[in-house]
Amino acid sequence: MTTPLETLIQAGTKVWLDSIDPQLVDSNYKLGVSGATSNPVIVSDLIKSGKFDSWIEELTSQGKESGEIAWSITNRLVQNAQDVFLPVWEKTEGNDGYVSFELDPLLEDPERNMPHEERVAKYIELGKHWGIGHKNRMIKVPATPAGIDALEELCAAGITLNVTLCFTMRQYHAAREAVWRGAQRRESLDGFKSVYSIFVSRVDVYTEKHIPDLSDEAQGQLGIVNAKNIWKDNDDFWKSKGLKLQQELIFASTGTKLPSDPPWKYVAAFAGDGIETNPPKTNELVQESGKAFEKEIDKMPSQAVLDELEAKVDYADLEKVLMEEGIAKFADPQKNLLQLIESKKAAV
Repeated sequence: MTTPLETLIQAGTKVWLDSIDPQLVDSNYKLGVSGATSNPVIVSDLIKSGKFDSWIEELTSQGKESGEIAWSITNRLVQNAQDVFLPVWEKTEGNDGYVSFELDPLLEDPERNMPHEERVAKYIELGKHWGIGHKNRMIKVPATPAGIDALEELCAAGITLNVTLCFTMRQYHAAREAVWRGAQRRESLDGFKSVYSIFVSRVDVYTEKHIPDLSDEAQGQLGIVNAKNIWKDNDDFWKSKGLKLQQELIFASTGTKLPSDPPWKYVAAFAGDGIETNPPKTNELVQESGKAFEKEIDKMPSQAVLDELEAKVDYADLEKVLMEEGIAKFADPQKNLLQLIESKKAAV
């Protein structure tokens, strides 16, 4: 019998796991999941579990500091997931089977207030350090001003990029243009692959809080409409380029935040194309749903809903608010992770 996740994949969606927990990577790979993503929150939660205390002991005995330990463990976990998904990468000749490695979120920490040019240079340095020499590793760079300014150089150097923390068409265009400029500086475009992570559920949390006067029909729809508009723009741009590999959207933040929403709300909405990075719990609930997913990526709400969203949404404010929240959501866990490792080091 075909499972719900299998129907989603058959509809044309690539499903990636929003975790690099070795056990979840193995179990989800067996379900048909074909890639994975990581971020500081995921790594922090894994280290909190105590499963990797022996790694901390080993690295501490080598005289490594907390920051070095955090990135060594991240590198090992990402590499482990890469090994699992490598057969997918080989079978698809580089079109799928990737694992994302996110660069240091503290580069955007407001408390550090690092100068822009220094930040750009650090993204390029770290992106090359963690990206070069890895067949199926994507380097995750945020769609901040400094992140976007690092994309061209990283892409030109042959790094496969996942541009993350993307909320608006403006950010997507700036990122895509920078990546494409970098790609055209390569000797060959055969291995060129890029993805753009458009965050979904956080957009609907934003409208609940900041645009409460949306009608019942429109409330909870902007995350889907916004991402589908960007998906169409992405599709239109790349289809004329004649590239060997797909340049795709990742529909990120697909776990529902509102209790009234079914857990597969976003999973169903984007079925049919692109990549969904689903939290482990979302994949679990999708499997239990018994649903058969069909292509919905090209379907929109009514024109009345689209007109209302167009009239009431201030995308500049949405981007400002969600970027500030997004940076804090990654920077704060990284700080906590370093403190956690420091306390575990002291106990060694």
